[in-house]
Amino acid sequence: MAVQDPTNQKEFISALAEKHGFLACGFARAEKLTETEPSLLDWLNKGYHGKMEYMENHFQKRLDPSLLVEGAKTVICFAYNYFPAQTSTQIKSSTIDIRKPSDISTVVESKTPKIAKYAWGDDYHHVIKEKLFDMMGEIQSIIPSFEGRAFVDSAPVMERQWAEKSGLGWIGKNSLLLRKGVGSFFFLAEIICNLEIEPDRQQTDHCGECTACIDACPTQAIVQPQVIDSNRCISYLTIEDKTWPEAPGEAISEWAYGCDICQDVCPWNRFSQPNQEPRFVPRDMITWDAEQWKNVVCEPAQIKPQLKKSAMQRAGLKKLIAQIELALNYRPD
Repeated sequence: MAVQDPTNQKEFISALAEKHGFLACGFARAEKLTETEPSLLDWLNKGYHGKMEYMENHFQKRLDPSLLVEGAKTVICFAYNYFPAQTSTQIKSSTIDIRKPSDISTVVESKTPKIAKYAWGDDYHHVIKEKLFDMMGEIQSIIPSFEGRAFVDSAPVMERQWAEKSGLGWIGKNSLLLRKGVGSFFFLAEIICNLEIEPDRQQTDHCGECTACIDACPTQAIVQPQVIDSNRCISYLTIEDKTWPEAPGEAISEWAYGCDICQDVCPWNRFSQPNQEPRFVPRDMITWDAEQWKNVVCEPAQIKPQLKKSAMQRAGLKKLIAQIELALNYRPD
């Protein structure tokens, strides 16, 4: 393989991504996201980022990859599947398929605290970054001039915008990246590097007139297509906002950590296929019944072993226990 040929470099890196288990790989030119700047500024000015003050930092770095990686010429974007093989473990019913929109209402009515699917296994930050580091080592062994930096939901990187530019999919009305024939249950990651590689073509939007995600959000957090008010978002409230709830009894849902509602109702997610990552095998707590969760509230130490190497550590034990208690006390009426 003549690796100095940019076309072959692209094929080589794409083949490496497949080898390491990524479901897709795309390439975008590392240039400033000029078209994103007005919407990002408007989102921040409206306070839609809630208490995530870090979103206000490094504004220009979020838009310009060359400020993150000197000599950046290409943003290589990756998608890594996390859809679980068993989606009904939390609902204690073999008759319900979360991929069928007709069954979604039944799923939402489950009586045990819910955890977003991305947190069922080991922390994706570590799992995916290890794969990226391995890939970077392999790239450098073949292309010695290669220099780059890996990102997995870290640093001021506009992941979905880069994924869209690289042709991995389109940004849906729920602000998540959607991929035709796949859905949205996948993580995004990037390598910003100094290789000049032909960019991929962007996909067109395939949401059409569908508003399933907007209609299903119980807190009306999707204030307009692709715009989320974090202050209303269940995922933000259960993970990022350490002061919520400020008053007891503010149970807005059965979700103890994160939320999948806007993804569960998305028609594209009926195409989701089980991931093949051993480290994403669901923890035991995903199958706990209400009584086991009630015991955790009384004895928080019971859940500590379940949180080892888990993304759920981000919420902190104190907040997580509070969210579990709220979820147990939730009454739809």
